[in-house]
Formats: sequence, C-alpha cells, structure tokens
Amino acid sequence: MSNPHGTPIWYEYLAQDVDRAGAFYAEVAGWQVKSSGMPGIDYRILSTSGGAAVGGLMTLPQGAPMRPGWFGYFGVDTTVSAVQAAGGQVHMPPTTLEGVGRMAMVSDPQGAPFYVMRGTSEAPSTSFQGPTDASPGHVVWNELIAIDQDAAMRFYGPLFGWRYEGAMPMGPLGDYKFLHAGPACLGATMNVPPGETPGWRFYVLVPEVDGVIGRLTGAGGRVLHGPNQIPGGDYAVVAEDPFGARFGFVGPRRGGAEA
Repeated sequence: MSNPHGTPIWYEYLAQDVDRAGAFYAEVAGWQVKSSGMPGIDYRILSTSGGAAVGGLMTLPQGAPMRPGWFGYFGVDTTVSAVQAAGGQVHMPPTTLEGVGRMAMVSDPQGAPFYVMRGTSEAPSTSFQGPTDASPGHVVWNELIAIDQDAAMRFYGPLFGWRYEGAMPMGPLGDYKFLHAGPACLGATMNVPPGETPGWRFYVLVPEVDGVIGRLTGAGGRVLHGPNQIPGGDYAVVAEDPFGARFGFVGPRRGGAEA
C-alpha cells in the first residue's frame, strides 16, 4: 500500500464467535459485514455504510496466546528482525497472502500485540482517517495504554518514525502524549490507569454517540467511561463488547447535550 511508513492500514477483530461478533459490530458501529471471498478461510470484511473497507473479522486461531479483541496493522518498510532487535516478540512469523501482502503478528517489549504489514496494492488504505477529515465508520484514533509510555515510545519511535507532539496532563498518571507520523496525528499514549489492561485501543467515528450507546447496551455491551468531551467538541466513549473486548467511539452528542 502507498500509505506512509508506520501509519495504520487495517484493523482486525479476532473472535471466538464470528457470527455473534459480526452482528454486534454491525448493530453498534453500523458496519456492513461480508465474506472476503478468500478461498479456504472464513475472513469477513467490515465496511462503512458507504462501502469503504475498514477492517476484518475472523476466528481467533486455536492456541493463540492472546484474548479475542481488536488488533491494528501498521504499514512498514522494516523487517521483523528490526522488531526483535528492539525487544519485541514474534507471534506469527512473516506470511505472504497472495494478492494481499506480507504480514506478521508481533508484540512490543511490554506485551502489546499488533501486526506489521507490507501490502501488495498500491492503492492507499483508508481504514484510518485523521479526526479532522474523517467520515463515520472509520477509525480516527489509535491509543496505546502502556505500562511505561516513554519506554514504549523508545520501541515504536525508531521502528515506525513516530514522535510525540503535544500532551495533555492527566494528574498522577502523567501526560496523555500525542503520537505523530509525518504531519498526521495518529492518536496518543498513556500510562495504564488502575483497573485497565495495557495494549492498543481503537476509536471509531460515529454520527452521534447517544444512539450508539443505546445500541451498545441493547446488544449486550457496556460503557466503561464517558461520554467525555474532547478537544474539538466531540465526545469519546470507552466501551466493552459482550465478549470482553474493549474499543472506543467518538462523535457529537444528540442535540449538543452536555456530559
């Protein structure tokens, strides 16, 4: 793919029950869920209402060392050996999928898993869109909850060309530090709060958060935090799906309601 090195290019949900997970996220995020058509594998594509592919859905492989949930793909020009040299681990060795690209599942030195991938297509991925120019259904924020956010950045920074630019104080937790790659703000890092689990969390843009909260709880999910107003005027919600996986969504409130 023609996306700049180190930027998010795909998102994937590894599920224990792909039918239930697909139905939940179709209801909550408004995504279309369709078969990829790839032979020999039940891989489903999650798309916006306008037909833009955002991510994938598949069964968590038996014996996999991680829980069901969301995983991000970062486009790279580097090799897995660079991940290992920086202290990361390899969970799925580099694998070529014909017509898709070459990918590997790895984790950072603090144990947060993610994928690295070099896509075959020259067309840019639009799974992630910056929060200032995004349309609903796309991921707009990538948040790393780390045991030590500065140690994590010493891993990701040289690997992906990321840098910190700006921060928001969070009291005893330290700063919420904004991640940039080139001119784009990808998201932020934070030190893990009490009761939280370290790892990556992804936020989807929605038309308005109140209706999504209603659909979320009606479908068996729950709100963990929010709605909290964020810079720019929108509201962010951290949620948990019926299977224990955490994710977030962002958007305006109905009628401009206050939190």
